[in-house]
Amino acid sequence: MKFDQWTRRALLMLAALAVTLSGCTTYVTTQVTAFSDWSGSDATRTYAFSRTAQQQNSIEQSTYEGLVANELATYAFRQTPVDRARYLVALTYGSRTDQMTVAQPVYYDYNPWPGPFWRPYGPWGPLGPFPPTYVNQTYAVFTHSLGIRITERATGKEVYNVTARNAGDEPSLVRAMPYLVRSALADFPLSNGAVRTVKLPVDRHGGVASNEVPVAPAAPAGASAPAAAKSPQ
Repeated sequence: MKFDQWTRRALLMLAALAVTLSGCTTYVTTQVTAFSDWSGSDATRTYAFSRTAQQQNSIEQSTYEGLVANELATYAFRQTPVDRARYLVALTYGSRTDQMTVAQPVYYDYNPWPGPFWRPYGPWGPLGPFPPTYVNQTYAVFTHSLGIRITERATGKEVYNVTARNAGDEPSLVRAMPYLVRSALADFPLSNGAVRTVKLPVDRHGGVASNEVPVAPAAPAGASAPAAAKSPQ
């Protein structure tokens, strides 16, 4: 029957939509902007964290500093006491909540009885296509941000300033912070005025997956070995 054909098509479309939506929720996309005057070498990458008065004695601050320290260590940074550090690293972070209104299509079930409120089933009724009714739905959107500012301790000169920001349905800054840190410091140091989008996969425990960089396929026999990773600048 024609109705059965349309039903099968609708079910296939819904299944495809479900797969698409489930795929979209496995990544966190972060916008990153960097300003750089970086000229540091491996030998001089010693640093200490600096705090504002409000950040002193803050457990939350210490938690985020630990995440940043772990990431900086991958770029040959060494945390030292303040009087022996060449650089000071300052963090700023926060969240805000916005409302987003989206028009959603609504389809009425098929009613075989005649009357003024009759509508066909879905967009494909027995009398041809009919437009849906749209209803406005309001959703909360949470925007989280992290700023990392690196200055020379002796002169106060700013040498690196990067901001990472992402938005979605995650209300917790704590859960968003690993993605913000990883994205902000990805490929350090970025060029001055760099603007980029970083996409990190989510593991099943809600953290940053360890395989966010795809592994290149093995080179065929006799081929030259891939170039080594670039050393920190």
